[in-house]
Amino acid sequence: MTRRRLVLGTALVALISPALLVSRAAAAPPQFDHFSEPFSNTDADFCHAGITVVRAGTFSDSLKIRTTRTGLQFFLEHITVDETVTGVASGRSVRIHTAFVQKDLKVTDNGDGTVTIISLATGPSTAYGPDGKAIARDPGQTRVRIVISDAGTPNNPEDDIELSNDVILGSTGRTDDYCAPILPIIR
Repeated sequence: MTRRRLVLGTALVALISPALLVSRAAAAPPQFDHFSEPFSNTDADFCHAGITVVRAGTFSDSLKIRTTRTGLQFFLEHITVDETVTGVASGRSVRIHTAFVQKDLKVTDNGDGTVTIISLATGPSTAYGPDGKAIARDPGQTRVRIVISDAGTPNNPEDDIELSNDVILGSTGRTDDYCAPILPIIR
C-alpha cells in the first residue's frame, strides 16, 4: 500500500510539475530599455509672465517593463532631466536638475477594455541660480490614478489611449514655487 501511494504521489508530481513550469513560464522576463535624448524648445510665456525662454537639456530614461501571467504590464522608470532655462532677452540662465523614479504600484484590468494604473513618482528636483546655489527644491512624491483604453489590443501598450489622469496624493514635503526665484534672474 505504501509503495502504491509513493508511485501515485510520484505520478502526480510528474503531472503537476510541467503545469507549474508552464505557469511560471507564462510570465515573461522583464524588458529593459534605456535612452537619452537632447531637447530644445522655446516657451513664449514662461511662468505666464510674458517672458520668452529657451529650455534646453537632456532627458534620460531607464525603463523596466514587467508583464504578469495575466498579461498586465507594470512599468518602472528612472528618469533624469538636466535642463537650462535661458531668458532670450537677457541671455541669463538657471539650471534645473530632476532625478526621479516613476513606478506602477497597482495595475487593474477593469474588464471593459480599460486599465486603471496607480503610479508613484518620487525624487528630487532642484533649480540652481547662476552662482550654482540652489534657489528652489521639490523633493516630494506624488501618486496618480491613470485610466487607459487598451484600444482592443491589451498586450500592445503602444496604441493605448489615456482617458483620465487624476492626482490622488499631491506632492509631499517641500514644494517650492520655481517661478518666483527664476523670473528675476532671467528677465
